[in-house]
Amino acid sequence: MSKRMIAAVALVAVLIAVVGAAYFRFGRVVSLPVVESLRGKVMQHVVGPGTLQARVPVTLSARITASVRQVNADVGDTVKRGQEMAVLDDRDLAARRGVVGGQQVALARNAEAANAAIAKAQAEFDLARSKQWRDAELLGSGFVSQVVLDASDAALRAARANLDNASASHSAREADALALVQEARYADTVLSFTRITAPMNGVVISRQVEVGTTVVPGSPLFRIVDVATLWVVMRVDESVVGRVEVGQSASIRMRTGELLAGKVARISRQSDAATRELEVNITFDVPPARFAIDQEAEVTIAVGDVSGITLPLSALTRDREGRQGVLVVINARTEFRPVRTGVSDGQRVLILEGLAGGEPVVAHAGTIKEGMRVQALDAVNR
Repeated sequence: MSKRMIAAVALVAVLIAVVGAAYFRFGRVVSLPVVESLRGKVMQHVVGPGTLQARVPVTLSARITASVRQVNADVGDTVKRGQEMAVLDDRDLAARRGVVGGQQVALARNAEAANAAIAKAQAEFDLARSKQWRDAELLGSGFVSQVVLDASDAALRAARANLDNASASHSAREADALALVQEARYADTVLSFTRITAPMNGVVISRQVEVGTTVVPGSPLFRIVDVATLWVVMRVDESVVGRVEVGQSASIRMRTGELLAGKVARISRQSDAATRELEVNITFDVPPARFAIDQEAEVTIAVGDVSGITLPLSALTRDREGRQGVLVVINARTEFRPVRTGVSDGQRVLILEGLAGGEPVVAHAGTIKEGMRVQALDAVNR
């Protein structure tokens, strides 16, 4: 085959390709769904990362120095208020409490003796006073001398002193008894520290004690959280936190993929100077059945509707210059129209500039090109 024939064949092939491409793009009619650019509403969302926390975490710590004798709870256990979780060695404290109890018994016997001494001193005082009165009368009648009356007076004074002494001794026993009551109460209190009990209903998330371990005051033993107080601590940028309000609905996607409903419970008034973010606390409508403190989550807060011209997100496309826009259908052909978009709810987007209400737009731009002939199908439901 001559070079001339080869060139002619190549030219024909090129012409066929050009004509085919032109037909495919400008001559072929493509049926596709079209939607009108009408006014609607798009829900605004504030999205941010967060971590699962407990509003009421409690750390149980030792209050005395002792060795651990028994452990009754482990991580993941559900505990009730007052439930015994661990027992410390109490032998020395129990012995000390026994000594105090013995001292109380001995003091009670001394108190009984003091009461008897008061009764005896009172009787002697009454007798001495009666004798002194009688001797004073007899002295006036001349039946006894002054010496006898002086002896009666002295005996009365001695009896009064004995009564005062017995009363003072009884008061001292009462003071000792009160001191021992306080010491016994203190011993009972310290002894109670050997029983580690749950201060509330909750779930054990940390255990840092084993049998035989020696603990000192302040040593952490367990950490408990109340499941009802679980929430997500979310970080929100200062630029959008003004849209967030207490009570707004939120969806919480856990790292496991579980999606849970919640609402805004509290908004911090302290911003982080480094990140310019604020803390927003999101409570669960129903707490997760399985959880881990500090578990990651993504929170989406619905912060209200915005009205305007809306389109499906799938209607957006870009031209060769990278401009964002949509394909408007004019005279049965697609025409690229650059637009400026606003908020999106993941399905629809707000069009701020570039479109007027009622214009037909290709609902799924995808691979559709500008200038293609199209036949509009039934409008996509809004």
